[in-house]
Amino acid sequence: MKRFTTIALVALIALAALVMPVTAVDSVEVRSSIFNGTDFEDIFGQQAGDGDIVINTTNFAGFWYDIDEDLASEEITIINDSTLVDYNGYTIEEEGLLYNATIVQNAYEADFADEDTTDDNTTFPLIGLFADKYVPTDDDDAGELVKLLLDTDDKYTLRTGSALELAGGYELTAKQIDVEGDKVWMELSKDGEFVEDEVVDLTGKDSATWDYDVDVGDQSDVIVFRVLITDVFQGQVDSLAVVEGLWLVDYENIMEVETSDEFGELEVDAVGKTISMFNSGTLTLSQDKTIDLAEGMKIQTADDANDLLRFYVLKEYTEPGTYEIRGSIALDDETTEWTTDNFAGFWYDLDDNEGSETLSITVAGRSVADEEGLWYNTTIVQTSYEADFADEDTTDDNTTFPIIGLFAQEYVSTDDDDAGELVKLLLDTDDKYTLRTGSALELAGGYELTAKQIDVEGDKVWMELSKDGEFVEDEVVDLSNKDSATWDYDVDVGDQSDVIVFRVLITDVFQGQVDSLAVVEGLWLLDYENVMEIETSDEFGELEVNAVGKTISMFNSNTLTLSKDKEIDLAEGMMLKTADNSTTLRYYPLVERTIGDEMAVEEPEEEEEVTEEDEMPTEGEEVTEEEMPAEEEEETPVEEEEEETTEEPAEEESPGFEAVFAVAGLLAVAYLVRRD
Repeated sequence: MKRFTTIALVALIALAALVMPVTAVDSVEVRSSIFNGTDFEDIFGQQAGDGDIVINTTNFAGFWYDIDEDLASEEITIINDSTLVDYNGYTIEEEGLLYNATIVQNAYEADFADEDTTDDNTTFPLIGLFADKYVPTDDDDAGELVKLLLDTDDKYTLRTGSALELAGGYELTAKQIDVEGDKVWMELSKDGEFVEDEVVDLTGKDSATWDYDVDVGDQSDVIVFRVLITDVFQGQVDSLAVVEGLWLVDYENIMEVETSDEFGELEVDAVGKTISMFNSGTLTLSQDKTIDLAEGMKIQTADDANDLLRFYVLKEYTEPGTYEIRGSIALDDETTEWTTDNFAGFWYDLDDNEGSETLSITVAGRSVADEEGLWYNTTIVQTSYEADFADEDTTDDNTTFPIIGLFAQEYVSTDDDDAGELVKLLLDTDDKYTLRTGSALELAGGYELTAKQIDVEGDKVWMELSKDGEFVEDEVVDLSNKDSATWDYDVDVGDQSDVIVFRVLITDVFQGQVDSLAVVEGLWLLDYENVMEIETSDEFGELEVNAVGKTISMFNSNTLTLSKDKEIDLAEGMMLKTADNSTTLRYYPLVERTIGDEMAVEEPEEEEEVTEEDEMPTEGEEVTEEEMPAEEEEETPVEEEEEETTEEPAEEESPGFEAVFAVAGLLAVAYLVRRD
């Protein structure tokens, strides 16, 4: 009996694993300006110059841009030509869309010591390709590219034996530090394997640079790693080395680009200092469509009931990291206004063409005067739910809800005309999910939706909402004689009664080969337990609330000085960033979004005193890997605190019936074992 019980238990555990919900993959979307008209001819007529639709760094924050050097690389053009674009429709014919990426010389972030006076080591060739940064192995030919992993002038202090985690699995270790000799023995490794080492000598210098070069592709002696050491000194316990510059490329993975190569919908037409591509097939911008151009770069169209053509270009990021979403670039003494059209960080609904936020800044002599130089306004708008929730209450309009963007985050007002009480929007989706009896769908904010019981004959499903494992509410949803049914959960929120805080749309219940199943095609959820109250004179960072009604108005309560190379925290993650330029003021607003476990350079945590047995190699002595002393146990740097991100549930696949049969077979075998 014990044998049968064990086998059956294993089978049930396997079955339980099958019904676990699939969680979403975090992503960040950075969009361009919005192009909106009746058709292409109308949109072309709105453009300047020859009427081409031009998408570059001025109107697309996804493209790489260096604010310090005012450098850009990429551009998309939809050509104003009736033979290439259907003027009275939504179609771009072959070669109607062009994409160009050009090599530029970009300054290193750090001031690496230039010990080789015969070469210019102050800049490096860089090219933006599909909104990612690459370094060509040749200054004038983009045929061989390697990804730029790191370019920073951040400061790090390393003690003897400590390792600094870099991107791409690389680590930099201070093997030995000779304070009296003003030297440090540095080692570069990858995935725990030795790559190269060097004794860096600071004798008589303010700083010293170690450059590591190798042959990459067809090019010889390509610098692939740089580190700037500015000091070695004796701390209270350990010897310490100061790093103030790091630069690294993924030189082992070369991207070769040749004529006729294809990247998604684009085909390479020419390769030189500029890579030129065009669309190799017809692109049809029909309603509610996502067109994958190449490498995470897409065109997104609106689901517009009036048959208008409205779209933008976007770059989607899914790799862990922190991504900057910026507004258009502003210059010296002038007034600049940012809206959803030129600041991708602001909330925007493409389908309803609705935005909420504006930011206006007036600069005089790099100064923004208090209480008048900066104004931030945000207004409640009515926006449609993503899902077509069944409207069973004919006395109320349940097709829209009051939304307001606040510092580039989505909030819902508890009152249609007063933004004094806000709750965060956690979820608004029409994605489709299939739930088995007893299975739970993970939502944002610790919430879960469980199909407790499914009555296929009665066309009903018993649903339960819980949070952090605790019961919240449940409902028997009846689909009898209906195509769909909606469960609305309402509670008192702040000063408002009966506020809908959760909606779920059920479109079907049916019997699968093994389980009863319920289909969900709409979810909407608020963080209703956390109410943000906003009143006049409240302060958010540098901003003070001037008025609260349907619109929240704020101004800067203190004078802001836009000095060079500065990041000013305005409020709640919204910042202003200025260029490192003493003569010309150049700046933009930005917000940051973080995905997962960011792969970033981290500064080591302090440790206890370590006894060192390795001897530093004498200067000029070649050290091979075999001759290297045994590596010390390396210290794991402290992880940065991650920015909290809200996840929507991932779209669940249909039940894995083959796997269920396998479990059933396992149970059958168990039964036969027991019978024998």
